[in-house]
Amino acid sequence: MGILSAIGVTKLRESLSKTRTTVVGKISRLVTTRRTVDDDFLTELEEILIGADVGVDTTTDIVEGLRARAHAERYGSSEELLALVKDEMRLHLSAGNNGNGGTHAPETTPHVIMVVGINGVGKTTTIGKLAHGYVREGKSVYIGAADTFRAAANEQLEIWASRAGATIIRQQQGSDPAAVAFDTVRSAAAHNADVVIIDTAGRLHTKINLMEELRKIRRVIEKVAAGAPHEVLLVIDASTGQNGLQQAKQFGQAVGVTGLVLSKLDGTAKGGVVLAISKALNLPVKYVGVGEGIDDLQPFDRDAFIDAMFAQAGEG
Repeated sequence: MGILSAIGVTKLRESLSKTRTTVVGKISRLVTTRRTVDDDFLTELEEILIGADVGVDTTTDIVEGLRARAHAERYGSSEELLALVKDEMRLHLSAGNNGNGGTHAPETTPHVIMVVGINGVGKTTTIGKLAHGYVREGKSVYIGAADTFRAAANEQLEIWASRAGATIIRQQQGSDPAAVAFDTVRSAAAHNADVVIIDTAGRLHTKINLMEELRKIRRVIEKVAAGAPHEVLLVIDASTGQNGLQQAKQFGQAVGVTGLVLSKLDGTAKGGVVLAISKALNLPVKYVGVGEGIDDLQPFDRDAFIDAMFAQAGEG
């Protein structure tokens, strides 16, 4: 799933409306009233960015970068100063977010994607939307319902798989999650499927350690398909801000996360958390969730994201 369409850009701008009102609006007013990059300006900007959940480290980088550029580059209007602020935010959206996000299936099939994250962040809906995107591109998709510990997980995933036009492989509640992953990848390979998406638990109601269970699933996938999983996507609820960062780091250490999906971006006024999370985890953002609809999972594009944030401030 690749390039962001014009409709997608519009939807992205709509999803960031709360962020523009509470964050970019404040930046725009600051630029208009002060117009000079002095210590007072930078202090106020710092407060705005931290309040937007951009994170202390990223905020410091942006402020120091702006301080250096303000002395080296000329600007003659508040619009040009705002453009400097915008560009610094773009530069510090780190970890490879320098172009189109999304996932791109290689020639080897099936392309196996493992999806992880704590319960409640939107894994099931993300998987359904991801599957829909691939099916829309003409690819055949298998979904493995390996969150076997949660009563409603399989039913929810089955509904999304049906909507997406994907094949779901599931077993009874309480079955071995690794066995479900094994069966899914093997069945997908036997049917020459293009993509496999493996759902996983976000919390276990037993004495089994969650991270060890995820490691087991990964080991089983590796055995049944050389080089798999090709991607491990971590889903984070954008509306919870940086509260989930420690948990996210644990997932990364356990299963080797390769990219991030920020769900529920439309429900938060702190869209700046994208910068903080990407920097803290040193991972690219692959997708953002911008609504409840099946088409509302978008490949992340750094430039489009920053432009959408600043759209009502006369930029983008």
